[in-house]
Amino acid sequence: MVNNIALLTDVPILNVQLLLDGLLIGAIFALAAYGLALVWGVMNVKNLAQGDLVIMGGYIAWYLSELGVHPILGLPIAIVLMFAFGWVVYFLIIRYVIERDLFTSLLATFGLALVIQQLLNLAFGPEVQITESGFAIRSMFEGMVTMADIKFIALCLAAVLATIIVTFMKYSRMGQAIRATAQDPRAAKVMGIDTGRVYAFTFALNSAICGAAGVLISMIWIIQPFFGMSHSIRSFVIVTAAGLGNLPGVIIAGLGLGVAEQYAGFVLGAELQQFSVVALLVAVLVVRQIVQGRRRQAVQ
Repeated sequence: MVNNIALLTDVPILNVQLLLDGLLIGAIFALAAYGLALVWGVMNVKNLAQGDLVIMGGYIAWYLSELGVHPILGLPIAIVLMFAFGWVVYFLIIRYVIERDLFTSLLATFGLALVIQQLLNLAFGPEVQITESGFAIRSMFEGMVTMADIKFIALCLAAVLATIIVTFMKYSRMGQAIRATAQDPRAAKVMGIDTGRVYAFTFALNSAICGAAGVLISMIWIIQPFFGMSHSIRSFVIVTAAGLGNLPGVIIAGLGLGVAEQYAGFVLGAELQQFSVVALLVAVLVVRQIVQGRRRQAVQ
């Protein structure tokens, strides 16, 4: 570890590579985390199956690529299929836990995560897969820094999708209904908003967002049926750090997590890279508890 830290100091150009990779992949983390923030903020459901929905989207892209459909062309197909899947899951599972306690929603979504993992394992096998994008890898600074074109394209696609989602939430009637329901479900119901339909649409929209993120991730990283938990933890870290309803905070936290994970992988080794994500989640929770405790003391 000490040697790796010294290497970063002796060869500063390595920092450029780590920062570049972290920012590019962090944008996709932020996209998936925004979907979690929607479900958490509107429905008060802590979705432990968030990462498994991401992996499911990645497998849709991979399967379409096996059929000859380029993954970028398969992106809208994955979004539609995942939206429909989310709508069905809401009516089968999620609508029964919205009014229940925290433990019930965690248990239900954890069970959903296990079901998705096993279904993907049965359908596609336990082997790791990657969706071939066919794009080139470019080098800079005399070959000391490399950047895959697909990472930059994924960043642009994530930005476009985020813009579409924000515009939809701000100007469409459903988006306004979602925001009203998030602020006060009872008042929204009195005003004639069908909160059940809003909840169903919100969870379906989250599934579609996860599907899109999964397509982008499958072209950059490997996917495997049991890799969902790591993506769930990343989303929880980002949302917990940024707070609900704070899109700029989600973006900043997503980019920061991407960079932090790249540095952790380089300094600590790939085997401890996932550990660093869990450690960040614990650190964020501890810091938030300390801050909230000080605020209560100040009020008293």
